[in-house]
Amino acid sequence: MNFTLSEEQKALQNSVRKFAQTELPEIAKQIEETGRPPNIEIRKRFGELGYLGVNLSADYGGSGGTHLDAVIVLEELAKISIAVAFPVFESCFGPSLAIAHFGSETLKNWLLPSICSGDLILAVSMSEPNAGSALTDLSTKGVVEDNHVILNGTKRWCSGAGHAEAYVVYCRMSDEQGAKGIGAIVVEKDTPGFSFGKQEHHMGFKGVASADMYFDNVRIPIENILVPAGGFSKLMEAFDLERCGNTTMSLAVAQSAFDFVLSYTQERKQFGKPLVDFQAVQIQIAEMKMKLDAARLLLYRAVVNAESGLPSIADSSIAKCFANEIAREVTGKAMQLMGGYGYSTEFPLEQKMRDAWGWGIAGGAIDIQKINITSAIVGRRFNQRS
Repeated sequence: MNFTLSEEQKALQNSVRKFAQTELPEIAKQIEETGRPPNIEIRKRFGELGYLGVNLSADYGGSGGTHLDAVIVLEELAKISIAVAFPVFESCFGPSLAIAHFGSETLKNWLLPSICSGDLILAVSMSEPNAGSALTDLSTKGVVEDNHVILNGTKRWCSGAGHAEAYVVYCRMSDEQGAKGIGAIVVEKDTPGFSFGKQEHHMGFKGVASADMYFDNVRIPIENILVPAGGFSKLMEAFDLERCGNTTMSLAVAQSAFDFVLSYTQERKQFGKPLVDFQAVQIQIAEMKMKLDAARLLLYRAVVNAESGLPSIADSSIAKCFANEIAREVTGKAMQLMGGYGYSTEFPLEQKMRDAWGWGIAGGAIDIQKINITSAIVGRRFNQRS
């Protein structure tokens, strides 16, 4: 096994890092202050640089790179801001991968080139008021009538709601109970009968839009079906790669917090010497570094093992769960080392901590990942209803 990046990957990492550090900090600051998502000009800039759809086929406008290439790009951008990086997250690890793997040629040719150019963001809508971790309880329903699907229901916790131009909506497409009745369909933002609730305000994730979504007899062409009823397992296979994107975002938040506090402890003095000269600080720094390296190796394992397709639920869940937990721990330690400065909005640590907590909820909560891990170990799913 080779645990080092190739020369090409190192060059990619360095070029993205240079761009991110020189062009994105002021944009990130504005997004954090206003809560408004990145505008289309930023998205188009990403498209020009090849950062959107890094791991999508060049036949559809992507860069034709590997999942690891996509991780490298996303981490460097997300170190500056998860909100600025979110279009890249959606294009490389979000529902675009479900389109690429399971979509018809019609869907691929319609959506993927626009995603890769920055003209379109495709978000995924899964959760409902009464169906979050228990996703197979969802009740939003699509009924096929005259070459159209009539969609009714309510969705919640959709990252990108109201901002994205199109949505992959999980819905019940047959009368079969549980997972067997679930499929997914692509719905454009301005489709009649499709509306949004008020924008939500979260503890972190500033600049990542979120709102309830309402479907009132929304009429969608049948060609927009991504997978029909019975395709739930396919949808969740694609979602295993989304977990790797979530992992990358967590890792980026933690790594950037560590980088900041490492510099701070070498500059800040107390009792006449730099903080890093105190043994207690040295131990904290070492512990943070160990956790970061372990998280990165778990992430790289998941995406490298997935190069022939999609990652395993075990690899992706282990990587996500570990990164979610250590991101909270590392940002907490970093804030403590900075003392009052860490708690001040004049420094980035308080934002890093707020964002770190969000990733352990988004994309499947930490405890759900642990259930997935145990399920993979013993080779069977657990019935949480009995």
